[in-house]
Amino acid sequence: MTEPGPAGDAARDHYSYDYYADPAMARTFEDRRFGGPIGQMVAAEQARVLANMIGRIKDRTILDVGTGSGRAALLLARGAARVTAIDASEEMLDEARKRAAAQMLNVNFLRGDVHRLEFRDRSFDVVVCLRVLMHTPDWRRSLGELCRVANRLVIFDYPAATSAALLQSATRSLFSALGGRTEAYRVFRERTMNAALADEGFRVRSVHRQFVLPIQLHKMVGSRRFTTRSERLLDRLGLLRLLGSPVTVCAERLPPAEQSVSAEPLRS
Repeated sequence: MTEPGPAGDAARDHYSYDYYADPAMARTFEDRRFGGPIGQMVAAEQARVLANMIGRIKDRTILDVGTGSGRAALLLARGAARVTAIDASEEMLDEARKRAAAQMLNVNFLRGDVHRLEFRDRSFDVVVCLRVLMHTPDWRRSLGELCRVANRLVIFDYPAATSAALLQSATRSLFSALGGRTEAYRVFRERTMNAALADEGFRVRSVHRQFVLPIQLHKMVGSRRFTTRSERLLDRLGLLRLLGSPVTVCAERLPPAEQSVSAEPLRS
């Protein structure tokens, strides 16, 4: 899922603007992300998690932010949701539109920016945003925009700072700083995300953690059996809760009375 930097000229200074505006990248994005046995497992798990977190999908108004090639948007449209999907890359949107047409699904694809969503407050029942906050220049502003336009739920994911993603994030950031072309990204701590949600009047409703071992390792091995058995064992050992990543969060808007309470400063 893709979403470059803030609107205006500043966006062109952020790596993701050029990275996802590449037509070749747009054409191959889906296969690179979800191809092969492990990619297919990731896609199936993503679909299951979204369905469980949203609950009833039919007739819901849903915004998919950073839709990329449109996988989540098309999944939700198949469930009879009224879906709007935005991305900052016109090349990615072209691929998403082609996929929607091939599947005869109705999705309103628009070019847009997560830092400044051009929708009124509480415009959508649910807002979905996958693989965006890890890349976007101003993640707090972005999260604030997601919460602003959501009436009920916000669903997003992030790589955990307690996982193997921490090392990869540091390595990619260094490579990028040295002029290399790569998807640099940030990692997050759970308490940081929870506090940011509270500032927006939301609270965590449910959380899903995917893998303990790095997904790159699973893809290198390329075995469903290895992935299923190893991750099941690590979960039984209690490591998934501690080290699992990426983390998918479903947050709900607090009732007004509870928002005023949660906004009060903590006293010792």
